Amino acid sequence: MTKNLQIDNLDRKILNIITKNARIPYLEVARECNVSGAAIHQRVQRLIKIGVIMGSEFKVDPVSVGYKTCAYIGIFLENPGKYKEIIKEFNNVPEIIECHYTTGNYSLFIKVYARDNEHLRMILTDRIQTLGGITSTETLISLEESINRQIVLQVD
Repeated sequence: MTKNLQIDNLDRKILNIITKNARIPYLEVARECNVSGAAIHQRVQRLIKIGVIMGSEFKVDPVSVGYKTCAYIGIFLENPGKYKEIIKEFNNVPEIIECHYTTGNYSLFIKVYARDNEHLRMILTDRIQTLGGITSTETLISLEESINRQIVLQVD
């Protein structure tokens, strides 16, 4: 469902600044935007309320906490229309950090972090491939994450 949102250039500028550093003080954002800190606070609160900003979070570096293998797994389903049932099961696998219902060859495409290749094999064979309705999987191991960023909004 497409939202009809009223986002102006100031909103775009604010979003571009805070997505680079969510901990930046509002007064610093205000200085960059040539408006008051109160105006920034009000804009950010409105962007949260209308669903443009979805939460705030600290990102944990998976490698720093022992998860050295990142893999993307394409999931082939016997009946793609029952993907919601599989997703419910995937919620019980904490190593799955993303799941997308897709077009193309795969019904689902997931991102997994594992401690190492042996742990990845265990996740695949014991937790994913045993689920009813999955006919096969295709695994791609990421060698390096080269780009990871928020969407950049164009300011007129």
